[in-house]
Amino acid sequence: MREISVETVKRTVARLCVEANCHLPEDVRARLRDFREQETWPVARNVLDQILENERIADSQEAPICQDTGMACVFVEVGQEVHFAGGSLADAINEGVRWGYGEGYLRKSVVGDPLERKNTGDNTPAMIYYDLAPGDVCRITVAPKGFGSENMSQIKMLRPSDGVEGVKNFVLQVVEDAGPNPCPPIVVGVGIGGTFDKAALLAKQALLRPLDQPNDQPFYAELEKELLEKINQKGIGPQGFGGRTTALAVNICTMPTHIAGLPCAVNINCHVTRHKSAEL
Repeated sequence: MREISVETVKRTVARLCVEANCHLPEDVRARLRDFREQETWPVARNVLDQILENERIADSQEAPICQDTGMACVFVEVGQEVHFAGGSLADAINEGVRWGYGEGYLRKSVVGDPLERKNTGDNTPAMIYYDLAPGDVCRITVAPKGFGSENMSQIKMLRPSDGVEGVKNFVLQVVEDAGPNPCPPIVVGVGIGGTFDKAALLAKQALLRPLDQPNDQPFYAELEKELLEKINQKGIGPQGFGGRTTALAVNICTMPTHIAGLPCAVNINCHVTRHKSAEL
């Protein structure tokens, strides 16, 4: 049994909150550059130039890439041989978010009740997702999620008879409904299978996969490619100004489901697709 102090968890989460908000992952940065070179519409190229310049400034000055520093979504993969010492793991994660958002001067965007709308003042509680795994390692990923894009996400309980065409039509409709609202170019996470709630989680987890890493199943890799091409033919373009660059990637996650169902969720992320990870 390996012991990890919750104090270490707290410090790690605090650091990841700042790093995720100030430093775009290299795969996202590279994809932005690639699409900028392929873009033929001058206005769209100019917008992509500004996005890349904004990212460069944020990276060099340790400043937030976006004013919406998001709700802290924390994915924790816990090895079965790990024991957390010194207190509650959830409390340590929330304390890390509280510390990171405070010390990093990141905007606090969480309200304590969805209807009363009083800000908690420290960006807690975090949305925490746990997953048990073999071994004695704990992997923590902080993925701040802005709600300009989160609000554009949808889920639908398709019929099995809708099949792959039903999935395609739904994904494309969600992107069309979103239009310029989620600050394109977007990254589209798609969850297929499981149950109503599990499909939504799959879609959010899909956003964590590197954009240069296609699905490991050829059928879904081809589906990702097809959907990306069709999305970019819609002409929404960077920030909605038109062009060929509406999305940077489509990432699909799947799992088994019931014989009577075909759950499908689409979780949209803006061009600031932030996430940072650490192993303890």
